[in-house]
Amino acid sequence: MIEFMGLYPDELKKVLSDLGEKPFRAGQVFSWLHKGAKFEEMTNLSLALRQKLSENGVDQPVSIRESRVSKLDGTEKFLFALRDGNCIEGVLMRYHYGATLCISTQVGCRMGCKFCASTLEGCVRNLTAAEMLGQVQCANRQLNGERVHNIVLMGSGEPMDNYDQVVRFLRLVSHPEGLNIGLRHISLSTCGLVPQMKRFAEEGLPVTLSLSLHAPNDEIRRQLMPIASRYTLAETLDACRYYIEKTGRRVVFEYALVDGVNAAEENAEELSRLLRGMQCHVNLIPLNTVKERNLFGVTETQVKAFLFVLEKRHISATRRREMGDDIEGACGQLRKKVLQEE
Repeated sequence: MIEFMGLYPDELKKVLSDLGEKPFRAGQVFSWLHKGAKFEEMTNLSLALRQKLSENGVDQPVSIRESRVSKLDGTEKFLFALRDGNCIEGVLMRYHYGATLCISTQVGCRMGCKFCASTLEGCVRNLTAAEMLGQVQCANRQLNGERVHNIVLMGSGEPMDNYDQVVRFLRLVSHPEGLNIGLRHISLSTCGLVPQMKRFAEEGLPVTLSLSLHAPNDEIRRQLMPIASRYTLAETLDACRYYIEKTGRRVVFEYALVDGVNAAEENAEELSRLLRGMQCHVNLIPLNTVKERNLFGVTETQVKAFLFVLEKRHISATRRREMGDDIEGACGQLRKKVLQEE
């Protein structure tokens, strides 16, 4: 079955032509799909065409299986159902400047980062561009007339490990006849697949690149992230500099503070030396404890001390606001709980 939402307009024209339809119908179908419509709701199409579409493909490939709303801050956590029975997660965060949606790019993840619940069951499969778009469509329906303003590719999965479909999603979600979300309102997070990072710098897609750094040196990074055994910090940061050079965009470094591992003030000093002179920002994240891996979070005092060192060394940094703590808001937590229950 064809996932029509994942097709570019020209591809949609070809498919409709093969079905015996006029090329201009492609624009109508594209517009309807990206408004979140099902085939039966496409009222300016003939019943015969709607029937053809239904017989040959899929309109909305994602649905909401479960939704939880935080009593603390209104953050909404989704468990999305896919057509093959798999499930993925998304998080909708409401801010005064608009809604931000964190989406998944894979069912699970194979990167093996020690602090992340998404990777505990491994990677089942890649998501299609249509399934990524479907998460946005589901969130828009929950917003009652509003729409998602910002997107973060930071849910379950490694976006660079699903490169082609992620790039297709970015081009489709920013298409002027579709959702038309500006690429500068999109962030993509990677653990550091260096060749893909360099290739992505050439795509001409000015998204914000976020690197899961989490350590000031190779030794500590290898303890937390298997990818660090494949690419050194020097190679990874060179790829970041290449991205900055090609796009003019700063890179955001995600740094999860793990008690007894990477959260001491001397770690902050080393991190400051590592990043000196780069066009970047450090996002400090107090770890969500992962008992299975014996990794534990830090105190607020530790966070402030680490942040103070970075600021003293003129490294742009903030502490990430924690949202959805009462609804398994962190990556992989809700899916993991549901899988365990099943």
